[in-house]
Amino acid sequence: MGSTGPSSVNHDTGKIWGADFPVITIGDMVAAQERLVTFLGIDRLHAVVGGSMGGMQSLEWMRRFPERLCGVVALATSYRQGVQGIAFHEAGRQAIMNDPAWNGGAYQELGTFPVNGLAVARMVAHVTYLSEKKLSERFGRQLSGRNFKSYSNSCDFQIQSYLHHQGFSFTKRFDPNTYLYVTRAIDYFNQAEEYGDNLDEAYLEALDRYKPPVCLISVSSDWTYPPSESSRIETALRHAGVSVRHRIIESDDGHDAFLLPNNDIEGDMRYFLSHVIKASHS
Repeated sequence: MGSTGPSSVNHDTGKIWGADFPVITIGDMVAAQERLVTFLGIDRLHAVVGGSMGGMQSLEWMRRFPERLCGVVALATSYRQGVQGIAFHEAGRQAIMNDPAWNGGAYQELGTFPVNGLAVARMVAHVTYLSEKKLSERFGRQLSGRNFKSYSNSCDFQIQSYLHHQGFSFTKRFDPNTYLYVTRAIDYFNQAEEYGDNLDEAYLEALDRYKPPVCLISVSSDWTYPPSESSRIETALRHAGVSVRHRIIESDDGHDAFLLPNNDIEGDMRYFLSHVIKASHS
């Protein structure tokens, strides 16, 4: 994930970074992206678009480099990570770090891999991406491949089998140490922190001169970053004099809705990118 991370080689030591990799923030990610854009000779971006953690990056682009943006789209996100989200992330991180194969983050040097810990972390996180209604409709209390309960530690219910599948398939495409660093970066994110948690003041200062239009999209059943988070951003942006659209999409797909085909989300983004930003140049 990204250009350099915990699974990359530290050229000073010749060893994989592992847990010695420096802690990074959403701001660090955006700063690196801005340097790349500058290196490529791009003076201004038509728009920055992101959902969830990507939405945080979009908002941070807006706060740090508003003069380089024609527009901002932030989906299913927040201006700061809430305490419940931090709690779920910590449960996942502890699952990884307490897997004996993690080896203090040096598992690659020993040829090991904390499969079980990463799988559990993914299971915990995946639950937060779905709505209870969607889970009930899809799985309910249906049994998994049998018509009786085993009264054992095996997977009796379909939802258990589903989470196991999601968890262990994730281990084939993601690095455990990277999971630790990415979730910490999300947890540290808070655009209002330096202003006594006053988001209005944060945006008033950052968007004093340049005010790119903003499109916020939230999902009615998303309890990871509920619509109230985007509503708070909307209010602060309006106080800063920014043109902002906030659309709450009615969907039972929970946080995952922005990753799934959705005509309402696609239509709103298309309208914003083709009309609102164009109007800002007229």
